[in-house]
Amino acid sequence: MKNVKVNIIFHSIYGHIYQLALAEAEGAKEVEGIEVGIYQVEELLPPNIIEAMHATEAKKAFEHVPVATLGNLSEADGIIFGTPTRFGMMSAQMKEFLDSTGPLFSKGTLAGKIGSVFTSSQTQHGGQESTILNFHTVLLHHGMILVGIPYTVPELSYIGNISGGSPYGASTITGSDRKISEIELKIARAQGKRVAEITKKLFA
Repeated sequence: MKNVKVNIIFHSIYGHIYQLALAEAEGAKEVEGIEVGIYQVEELLPPNIIEAMHATEAKKAFEHVPVATLGNLSEADGIIFGTPTRFGMMSAQMKEFLDSTGPLFSKGTLAGKIGSVFTSSQTQHGGQESTILNFHTVLLHHGMILVGIPYTVPELSYIGNISGGSPYGASTITGSDRKISEIELKIARAQGKRVAEITKKLFA
């Protein structure tokens, strides 16, 4: 039985998406025989803008993470994408990366692979679900098989306080310097594990 590869490809400014990416990786690694890679898309904003956004220090936490290439898509059996919400859609940085996948699309390279998405927003109703659903459109054009999170994950039904997460994918709310909750991290781990399990069933 061959090892199955799941790659996590994210864009993050303040580190919330990176933290969720780590949780997704933890969940995927719970499945035996899964090889996990983490990559970030290239940052398009210049350093002076990052500094003006007060994100320079936050960016240092994941500056060691390699920049994603098209090869990281073609080599993987399952891919989990993470992007912050920008007006109900993915970030421009993630969109630019996806717009570069034309060579893969023309060959059907991603067709039949597993795809899944997680996100973040500054407010409780900041477009998390629409961001993931809009992202799904790209994955469907590539012929990927979408994986979400079922309500058998009990944290999806938690209503004790404000929390991200939906059947479409893990998420967190980042406003007012809010930290990612353990509930949100558990949902991300569950998503990573589910993607790994389904990918293993199809590709091992």
